[in-house]
Amino acid sequence: MPPGRAGACPPRRRGRAASDLPIVGNFVDSGRLHPAPAPAEKGLKQLFGDVCEWTGSAYLPYPGYWAPAGALGEYNGKFISNQMVLRGGSCATPANHLRPSYRNFFYPHERWQFMGFRVAEDVV
Repeated sequence: MPPGRAGACPPRRRGRAASDLPIVGNFVDSGRLHPAPAPAEKGLKQLFGDVCEWTGSAYLPYPGYWAPAGALGEYNGKFISNQMVLRGGSCATPANHLRPSYRNFFYPHERWQFMGFRVAEDVV
């Protein structure tokens, strides 16, 4: 039997900077249904909610995952190929779906109103 189990998703951390932050943000539950402006204070903000953020990672199975036999495994292998990871949830994501390992996927050449990117700078 392969290691892990079908659908196994070991916990992942959304970067060291976000690992100790509460999962709060502008989610579908707020009723706003569009991204909110960032608060004026300094520091990390809007790590969850508003828009899903592009990453540089291909949407691949987590280590230890193995596809179930049959149509479901075949469907997932075909459907998810060549897609990139989005993280953080958006203003259209229910708050109870979010966790640090939450990820979504999309083709990089297509546009979607709930995708964005994070602008950051190194602090020396």
